[in-house]
Amino acid sequence: MPELPEVESLVRFLREKAAGLTVSRAELAAFAALKTYDPPLDRLVGRTVTGCDRRGKFLLVALDPLWLVFHLARGGWLRWSDPLPEARAKPGKSPLALRIGFEGGAGFDVTEAGTEKRLAIYVVRSVDDIENVAALGPDPLDAAFGLDEFAAALRAQGGQVKIALTTQSVVAGVGNAYSDEALHTAGLSPFKNAAKITDDEVARLHAAVVSILTDAVERSAGLPAAGIKSEKKSGLRVHGKAGQKCPVCGDVIRTVSFATKSLQYCAGCQTGGKPLADRRLSRLLK
Repeated sequence: MPELPEVESLVRFLREKAAGLTVSRAELAAFAALKTYDPPLDRLVGRTVTGCDRRGKFLLVALDPLWLVFHLARGGWLRWSDPLPEARAKPGKSPLALRIGFEGGAGFDVTEAGTEKRLAIYVVRSVDDIENVAALGPDPLDAAFGLDEFAAALRAQGGQVKIALTTQSVVAGVGNAYSDEALHTAGLSPFKNAAKITDDEVARLHAAVVSILTDAVERSAGLPAAGIKSEKKSGLRVHGKAGQKCPVCGDVIRTVSFATKSLQYCAGCQTGGKPLADRRLSRLLK
């Protein structure tokens, strides 16, 4: 799933490629992905890209006075082509959801792999018209991302700290992978109750979130869109590494599976050596 660092890298890539270009094609292939109808998608044709930005995991393309906004969800991605295929985008079994072409022939496709279709596309006059964007919490890359605000939001959320950390109204942009990485770096169990997190623990977690996301963005700086995913995988220390040795203590990295997701952690670093039972709301095995 694309999280804050990958979306930030896509924003920078798209800003470099598309700024100043005028839309000549806006073709929808996955009708369920488009969540708005006014303004219509074809209103983008003839408008020029004036900027690209990000809010949490939302990618924003400014086409004054409109915005084209994507949430790539679990299986979405952006593919730039120069030239873009001439064939018109149309519904079918391919992963193609949206095709945006520019004068001169270049453009990009928004795709979604897998059967879990959660990609969301919006055309709006104001980004804050999108309810999920307006409800986002603070951005960890913002200099104003303060420790006190973070601590208060975590404790108010309660429940498992893993879930609280991935709640977008608590902190914007952190998903399954980078929450695993931050909790490992901070030495916290993913099942710890967020309402009971100590001042020292929340300070370690705040620092871990900022450093891990900042490092991930820096590692992918300058990469083409096609290279961002592989950079993410290579930079992770525990997420997706079940069965491998922890790079910090040498213990085996373990996994807990629930629904369609899983989390990875190191018992040696995070739970005092005690494995977690493999079910979502488990406590430490006795």
